[in-house]
Order: sequence, then structure tokens, then C-alpha cells
Amino acid sequence: MTASNPRRRQQYQGIGVPEDSLSSILQRGGEELAIDKVPDRFTLKLSHPQQTVQDLPSSAIAVAYLHSVSPGVKEVQVKATDLDEAMHFVRQSDQTQYASHIYQIQGDVDVLYLTNQITILFANELDEFEREAIANAFGLRYLKPVDGINQAYVYELTAAATENPIKISNRLTWNPLVLMAEPNIVVKSQSFYYPSDSLYPQQWYLHSSGNEQQLEDAHIFVETAWDITRGSRSIVVAVTDDSVDLNHPDFQGFGKIVAPLDLKDQDFLPLPETVFENHGTACAGIAVAEENGEGIVGVAPGCALMPIRTSGYLDDESIEKIFNWAIEKGAAVISCSWGASGVYFPLSLRQRAAMTKAVTTGRNGKGCVVVFAAGNANRPINGRVNEQGWPNNTLNGETKWLSGFAIHPDVITVSACTSFNQKSAYSNWGNGISVCAPSNNEFPKIWLPNIGFVNTPPIVLQQLAGLGILTTDRTGATGYDQADYTATFGGTSSAAPVVAGIAALMLSANPNLTAQQVREMIQQTADKIVDPQADLQLGYQLGDYDAQGYSQWFGYGKVNAEKAVKLAQTQPIPQVISRSVQQQNKQIYIIPDNDPLGVSSEIVVTEASLIQGIQVSVNIEHQYLGDLSIELFAPNGQTILLQNRNLGTQTQLKQIYTLNNSPFLAQLLQLSAAGKWRLVIIDHVICHTGQLQSWGLTLEF
Repeated sequence: MTASNPRRRQQYQGIGVPEDSLSSILQRGGEELAIDKVPDRFTLKLSHPQQTVQDLPSSAIAVAYLHSVSPGVKEVQVKATDLDEAMHFVRQSDQTQYASHIYQIQGDVDVLYLTNQITILFANELDEFEREAIANAFGLRYLKPVDGINQAYVYELTAAATENPIKISNRLTWNPLVLMAEPNIVVKSQSFYYPSDSLYPQQWYLHSSGNEQQLEDAHIFVETAWDITRGSRSIVVAVTDDSVDLNHPDFQGFGKIVAPLDLKDQDFLPLPETVFENHGTACAGIAVAEENGEGIVGVAPGCALMPIRTSGYLDDESIEKIFNWAIEKGAAVISCSWGASGVYFPLSLRQRAAMTKAVTTGRNGKGCVVVFAAGNANRPINGRVNEQGWPNNTLNGETKWLSGFAIHPDVITVSACTSFNQKSAYSNWGNGISVCAPSNNEFPKIWLPNIGFVNTPPIVLQQLAGLGILTTDRTGATGYDQADYTATFGGTSSAAPVVAGIAALMLSANPNLTAQQVREMIQQTADKIVDPQADLQLGYQLGDYDAQGYSQWFGYGKVNAEKAVKLAQTQPIPQVISRSVQQQNKQIYIIPDNDPLGVSSEIVVTEASLIQGIQVSVNIEHQYLGDLSIELFAPNGQTILLQNRNLGTQTQLKQIYTLNNSPFLAQLLQLSAAGKWRLVIIDHVICHTGQLQSWGLTLEF
């Protein structure tokens, strides 16, 4: 195949793609999201970072400067009637690198900014020359590969590009040699915290304080875990957030701070600058505040702290930098009390890959434990709610909510419970929650563009009971409180570092554990708290557990540090594999189109030995494999996501999922093999159809 072949050249350039879809569809996480242009704003990147919009030659159009989106990229506002003319004007300037429309996903509340990068996942058979021919046809220049994803590469637009990354990505997806193409978009990050107005001087979440506003067993039982270990300096907890006050007394001590990084100012001093940058200091204190005879103590006080100040935006480059730094500098646990500010945010291929890389390759292959806060809107992390009563009718009617970071299958996603062992009113919920951890109780809130934090409707009028979280605050008068500590912290932002601290204690007790083992043990040892009350805002009653011991509000329950660390300490060495069992189901099944129940195929295993190794083979033919997800259900009810919707335009899948390429399967090790195993395939989008030809299990003992 050569670029001079006219027919293949036409294929490269996407000729014949429906023009009306080029600017109205965003390729994201294997999905096509409907988008609209923001009518009165655009982004602009000038040739020199020191330049401002005012440095451009004068124009009759009133251009108002808004703010910086990312280093060198400015957001500007004009009258809607002047948008096209203003963009044409700035694009003609020799001081402009590029100007781009700003977009919004239909039905969402936040905006998307374009960069000049595109990620392309090619078919496996393409060589370097063929890939370059496709890229060159669109004016793209090779930048780098995507770690851990075969045939996935990052490109940037050159001066030869005649369209923006959204249009180019949409054209590329029609090329049968391209499995997926995504523009690198930027969205503002949202911290999952808002302060309450109560001040309580005790760390009730670590131990029972005997307070009338706390149940006796509402804490995490960490004191008995400390009898085993209070944490090792060799176990490093990365806290990724807005900043950390490194001068705080509770972050002092020999070897306490390891490899600090500031992605916002691009240096190595992630210190707070504005009066609003208080969040990271509070999160870090909960996880690892030093035991020094003053102030508070963290869940894992003996562990080290890696403070990473984020840029405040969640584009592909920023996420890769966060996780790559943590991997390279030896983080064992990565705590993330933030998420995308949008309502519906699937992860890009690069973002998924960066997180999977951390969990599978960090700690010399054992994996970094990645912990994410679930969010504070009292909405599902992946589900629908009939929305009414939002300010300015921002959301209305049946609305799909999706938090891509929280539903990533490799992370520990944490919801929040109160000092009364009840669901925190704000806590997000749904399938994908791993566990819950103690936090405060406040009204559900979310950040809306141009408004700020607002209560999600319907407004909760009832008074809420529960203690706040005491933690470190910025030193001096700046911060949440006037002192160096605050009892006004809360949200799932404080629940996540509690779990990060427990994971650090477990790895201090047994550094040979994999990230998947830590996640499984935290879930296995969680306490089954039950909340029979209806949600005050939406009326749901989801505070009990199903037959598999899972609750949509609490995941597998409230974390218990004592049980988790003891289990980690006594984890047996895996037995030597001596034999294996292979079984197949060769019955052909039609995969129902656009059916949330999908199709299920079973294999029954009679061998009752403990599993030491597992492989799953799958053979599927489908007109568009990017529509499909594949899950394996073990006899104990545990679900493993084998394949997400990232197969693009491929039509045949012959894949063997192993512990190496699907490390989530490690959750099934040491379980009995006996029982009914099910493979479930779900087609998520209407139009294309296909069949499951066969599948098989290889179990090693």
C-alpha cells in the first residue's frame, strides 16, 4: 500500500464522510458524543507565552480576555454575532499559533477546549510507512506512542492541517485501517470538597471518641492496625491535588517529602498560591500526617508523601504526566480527590491507558494502588436521573451521568458515610463504587461554569447530622480556618485519602502485594454498614446489599483498617502451579443489538481447587466491535471487565485474556474454581450486530 494510490489516498483523507457530523460529534472513549459550539467564546494560542490578547493588532471587534486555559492557551469572549469574524481576524495574525471553537457536550454543564493533538489507534497489520501516510494526509506529525496500547500513537496538527482535531478525528474513524481516533480535549478539574460550618476537635474517623454525634463503630479501627505497622517511609503516597503546604509541621520529618512536582507552574515546589488552594493540604493530612506529638495524625503517619500539584485541567497530557511521574518516582499509592467538572465524561484512550499503566507497571510490576473520590452531587457515577429544578434549567429531563475516572476498572472508588454509619447526603453512588469511608454530612453540590458550587436540586431542607473531618490546613490565617488545622473538611475528597492511607499501611505490612490484591482485600474486609433510610433528595433506598454483598451506596462496605492490614500481613504465598483444567463453550449466540442485558454464555466447573492462574479465550464476530463490552462473572458473583468499548472498527476478536494483559483477573486468584462461570457481552449502541462464536476457560491450580 502506498500513499500514491489514488483510491487509498481518498480513503486516508476521509472523502465521503457526512459533513454534518464532522463538527457535531466528539469521539471519546469508544463513544460518539453529540456536541455544540459555544456561541460567544473561543481559545487562542499565541506564538510567544508572554504575549496577551491585547498584543494583537487592533480590530474593530471587541475582544474580551477571560482567562488562561492551560500554559499559553487563552480563552476570549466576543459577541455571538462577532464570533466568526473575530476568529478569522486572530487566525490571520502571524502572532497566532491556532484559534479554536469551544464546545459543549449536549445535556452537559461544562465546556471542552481543543488542543492540537490527536490519538490514533491503528489496525494491527499496519506498518510505520502506512501509519505515516494516513497521518500525513491530514497534516499530522508523529509525537509519541501511547504506553501499553499496541498500535496507538499521539500526533499533533501542523500548519498543513486544514481542519480542527474534532473534524479530523471524525474523518479518521471512517477509515477501515483506523480503529479509533480521539482529539485531546481539555476540561476543568473539579475538587470533590466543600467545607461545612461545624468544628469538632477530635479525629473521630480514626477511633471512637464517645461523642453523641458518633456511633461506636463509625470509625475505621486504625489503632489496632497501628499495632502491626504505622507505615514505612519506603511506601510513598502520592497526593495529586491543587497544592500542599510543605511548611506545615505535620509534613516534616526525615524522608517525609519525596519527589514533589508542580504541573501548574512547571517546577518542583507544589505550594499553594491563591487563597482557594487549600484542598490538597487537607487531603494529604488525612492520609499521612506525621506522628510528631502535635496536631493531628494521618492514617499512615510513617509513610512518605509525594505532593503533585495538578494543572487544574484534565487533558490527556496532564493525566499522563501525573501518573507517569508517580510511577517513575516510586509512588505505591496515588490518591485523587478530584474528577472532571462535566456531567458526562468518558475517559479518552490515553487517560485510560495512563491509569492502567500505573496499576499494572508501577512498583516494579506490582502496580500502584490508585484511589479516586466518587464525587459529591448525589448522582450515579454511571447512570440516569430525571433532572428538574436546576439553575437556568441547566439540566432538564432524563440525564446520563458518567464519571470516567471513578468507573475505571483498575481504581478503588470511594463513596462517603457519616459518623452515624449512614450515607452522606452528597455522596455519589452506583455500580463501580468499591468501598465507603467516613466523612462529613452536607448538602449535595456540584460546580457549574460561570456560577460556581451550587446545591443540586431538589434542595434538601432537612437538617443533616454528622461530624466533620479534622485535618491539616494551610499554616497561618489563609486556609479553611484561621488556625493550622480545620474541622470543616469533608466530601468524598476526605473519604478517598482515608482509603489511600489504609492501602499504604497494608503495603507497609506486606510490600509484595499487587495493586489488585490490595483492592480486593480492602473490599473483602469492609464492614457491611446498612442505611435503611430513603435518600432525602431523590428518594432512593440503596443502603442494603445484594446477594453478592454489594451496595450501590457503600460498595462492599465501610473500610476497616484493622482487618485489611491483618489480612495483608498474613497473605499466603501462592502455591506452585501443578495442573490445569481447560473447558470451552462452542455454542454460537446472537449478540442482541443495543440491549443492556446483552447475551450470557455459561461454563460449569466441577474442580473445587483454589485458582492459581486463569486465562479466558473469546471468539466474536461483529460489524463494529467498538459497540461491545465483555464481562466475566465468577461463581462467587464477582465481575471482571475483560474488554471495554475500545475496539473501534474491528470486526473480529480472537483474544486470550491473561493476568498479564488483563491484571484485573488477579482478583479471582485463591478462589474456588467450582461453580457456574458466565461470559456476558453487551452491545451498547444501535445499528451493528454480531455473534459470539465460542469462549473458553483455562484454570491453573
